[in-house]
Formats: sequence, C-alpha cells, structure tokens
Amino acid sequence: MRATKIVATLGPSSSDESQIAKLASAGANIFRLNFSHGTHDEHRARITAIRAVEKQIGQPLGIIADLQGPKYRIGDVSPEIECEQGAILCFALPSKIAQAASDFPDAQTVIALPHEDIFAAIMPKARLLMDDGKVELTVLSVKDGVFTAKTENKGRISSKKGVNLPDTALDITPLTQKDRDDLAFALQEGVDFVALSFVQRAKDVIEARTIIGKKAQIIAKIEKPMALNEIDDIISATDAVMVARGDLGVELPAPLVPSIQKTLVAKCRRVGKPVIVATQMLESMIISPSPTRAEASDVAGAVFDGADAVMLSAETAAGQYPVESVKMMASIAQAAEDHIALYPHDGPARMDVENSIYHAVAEAAVRLAETIQASAIIAFTASGNTAVRLARERPRRPILVLSPSVEVERQLSVLWGTQSCHQEESSYEDAVEEAVRQVYARKLGAPGQSVVLVSGMPFGLAGTTNALRVVNL
Repeated sequence: MRATKIVATLGPSSSDESQIAKLASAGANIFRLNFSHGTHDEHRARITAIRAVEKQIGQPLGIIADLQGPKYRIGDVSPEIECEQGAILCFALPSKIAQAASDFPDAQTVIALPHEDIFAAIMPKARLLMDDGKVELTVLSVKDGVFTAKTENKGRISSKKGVNLPDTALDITPLTQKDRDDLAFALQEGVDFVALSFVQRAKDVIEARTIIGKKAQIIAKIEKPMALNEIDDIISATDAVMVARGDLGVELPAPLVPSIQKTLVAKCRRVGKPVIVATQMLESMIISPSPTRAEASDVAGAVFDGADAVMLSAETAAGQYPVESVKMMASIAQAAEDHIALYPHDGPARMDVENSIYHAVAEAAVRLAETIQASAIIAFTASGNTAVRLARERPRRPILVLSPSVEVERQLSVLWGTQSCHQEESSYEDAVEEAVRQVYARKLGAPGQSVVLVSGMPFGLAGTTNALRVVNL
C-alpha cells in the first residue's frame, strides 16, 4: 500500500523485458528514458518492453521521455589546463580564437566555447562553473565573441567539459533541434510524460505545450536558479515538476538545495501538481548493495515533505544493483509512511480548502473516510482531476481510481497514493459493482467495512465532481 511512487531510469543495466519486469515487481511505477543517451531504436525497444510488462502484470506503467535540453560544453583542450587560483582565462567563439590571443596576451590560455547565445548574454561579474562546479570563474571583461574570466579556485580543465552559468539568463528555447527530433519520436511512440530540461521561464513550458498538446503531460525540471524567479508561473503552466537536484546543486550553494526542495514540494502540492524529487538519492548503490544512512534519510525526507514520487537515475540505468535499489527505495518510503501514520504531524500538513466545489468534495471525502474508518476511497474520473484533488489531501487511506482512459491511468502512475484500473463505459451502478470487485481483488477492503465513492453527476462527464457515497462491503 505504499503511496509514494518510484521512478526508475532505464539504461544498460535495465533494458530487457525480464529486467524491467523485475523492477516493476520490486516497486517501480514509472520508467524514465534519458534521451541524453541511447538511440531511437534502443528507446523504442524499451518502450515495447515496458508495454509488454504492463500487460503481463495488469497494472499501468508510466513512461517519461526526458529530453536532453541545451547543453553547453567547451571545445577541445590539449593538453589539459592546470589552473591556479586567480589565473586569467580567455573564452572565445571558434572564429575569434586568433583575435582573442592577440587582444588578451596576459591570459593563460584561450578556450573555445562554441555557443553564441552565451556571448550574447554574459556580463562582467557573472559566475561561470565548469565540470559540475569543480572549477569556478568570475567574468572580468566581455568583447564581441570573447570574454575573460578569473579562476576562484585551483582546478583542472580538460576537453568537452560542461559549462554552467547560474547568474545568466540565456535567451534560448529549451528545445534544441535534437530535442525536437526526440520529441517527435517519443510522441509517436506514445510516451506518457515529456520532461523538459533546463526550464528557465513559464514561456518555455508554453512553447513545448504548443508542440505536445494533449499527447503527453509535461514535467518541468527545475535545475536552473533562473527558474525560481518565475516558479509559480512555471508550476501553473506545467502538469508536473521534477526537483532535479543535480544541476540545481551545481548552480546554487549546496546548503540552499534542501530548503528549495521543501518549498517546491509544498508549492506543487498546494495547487495539485505532482512533484518528483530526483538525483543522487541512493547513489552509493550504483556500486554497493546497500545505501548510506544519509541516503536513506534523504529518501525518507522527501516522503516526509509530501513528494509524489522519488527517482532513481544511474542506480537503475547503469548500476550493479538496479533491482535492489528499487526494493531499497520502496522499503525506505514505506517505513517513512508507516511513521507518518503513527505521527501525522511529522508528515505533510493539511492544505487549506479552496473555494471550489471540486476541492471541497475531495476534502470532505477524505474527512468522511477517516471519520467512518473506511478502508479505501474510490474515485471515478475521465480526466484524472478527481484523483489529483484527492491525492492533494494526502489521505491515510488508499485511493483506487477507475477511468475509461488508459492514458489517464498511466499518467496517474506518478500521483501519490493512487492505484488505477480500467473502467469500461457503463452506468453508474455497473461502475460501482466493478469498483467493489476491484476492492476485493486488491485486498483494499473486506466484508463489514465501507468505502467512500467520489464521482460526478451526470456520471462519466469530465469536470463534474460533485457527489459522495458510502458503500458498505
């Protein structure tokens, strides 16, 4: 009955149908395809395997296509550069390298940086981070296609290292040509979610929406400090959020990341948008069969905050213990949820009830279920919105969702506390009978107990959540 969902990234360690089935059995609810790696043929094979496993287990499995986004890297450096603190380096467009060497003879070296949009936006005093933050520089002067920067620490610079610009808002689209090609492929293959990397503004999400439409839900990855300036608008524009702590932790001081994570989880929950906490959650399990105590606390902390899902990256994609990683994450999440059941004040706080019929019905359903000690809450939904409103309340009862849409079932795989199953188009009474059968089949209730039903009247019409009913089993 674990409520917190688990996202498992697929890769060399977990691509065949047998391994994916083991991951699902261990507790994975959603599978992430990282389009920074792999070919379309490899991703197509993984999608086919996921759908085969989904059919075998009779449970919906969500698929996330995680787009690479704009990546910035320096050019070739030979030999490697050993930098002392205070060294002056020069960065230039490839066409400006000769000029840069002439204009800045005092620079230790000139490094090719083949990204015109950086030179269009960079300003003096801006920070530049290289190699996941291992080398930090401060920009001194900027000319046409060239800028100089001073190293703030001792370090080594080698070819093709990544570049981060935490203080610079780049006027770029989050969808590169590679992303657009990958997106067209992913939508054609029927993925359920598209994760946008390096979102900076709400308009980045809106631009992607014009291409994606309703073919998939959008997950905005928050990994740029600039995104925090428009975070409320970004959350409003997207379908879900991922707290991508990797790049966020590079561009922001490490002590700030936990509080930002907590704030983002609370903001998303307040408006009913699913939120995933990601990156380095059980990283030691890439090479070890057990996590560190700090990692276990990290996963539990996300559960205590009220995250809808927690994510495994290299642990399942390339690690030596992919199945064990999922099992461990599931057991940590379950232990945290068991603690919250005993000590509710240690878990997510209750949300204020918004002035709408739909939120009021959801909140009333949860209170009713707790008051009469119902064994489960049953939601009938065509769009998934009823389930979202119920999950927002973080009830201490499982939520069983019946929907006539397979797509909605898969999209709910990321939503806290929900199980879903298919409901054929039918009358209300037939739907109730099917719900009761599912309650017995899933051991969500027994004779003598009761369940709370949430639906809309007229039945089956999206956006009409307005009715509560108690059914005695």
